Amino acid sequence: MDELNRKTVDEFKGSKKIPVIIVLDNIRSMHNVGSVFRTADAFLLQAIYLCGYTPQPPHRDIHKTALGATETVEWKYFNNTIEAIQSLRDMQYAIAAVEQVENSIPLHDFFLKQYDKLAIIFGNEVSGVGEEVLKLCDSYIEIPQFGMKHSLNISVATGIVLWELARQKLSAAQLI
Repeated sequence: MDELNRKTVDEFKGSKKIPVIIVLDNIRSMHNVGSVFRTADAFLLQAIYLCGYTPQPPHRDIHKTALGATETVEWKYFNNTIEAIQSLRDMQYAIAAVEQVENSIPLHDFFLKQYDKLAIIFGNEVSGVGEEVLKLCDSYIEIPQFGMKHSLNISVATGIVLWELARQKLSAAQLI
């Protein structure tokens, strides 16, 4: 384990984070929530906002996939996603939703460097990001897909989007 160069909880909390907050809009599955925590930890993100009926830690099914990331990643609960967006706006965050909508930007054309701070909303497993929430977004990100299915599990979509943004951040810093 020492060879993996893992941070301790204190080292993680004291590390400079990528200025991205994930917003989960009414996610049903505790396993998906746990997986998003784990991915947020892997990419050293600022925080996760859990909204609506999205499950919250502590819960064994979240912990099962989070593997301790609920202890490292900062998180906050909001009664609804609109409240979360209002809070993010107060902190000068730009808001982007991952959704297939008119005027969405393909992920490979979305550039993190144009934002000082960014919140990314991921929506419900069946219905996606809510209509009222979409109206409050500055931009929309779409993951290009080429097969018969044109949707991805939220935990997979989160990993793909966050890897691309982390890759951009690391590449800009010439770390990869």
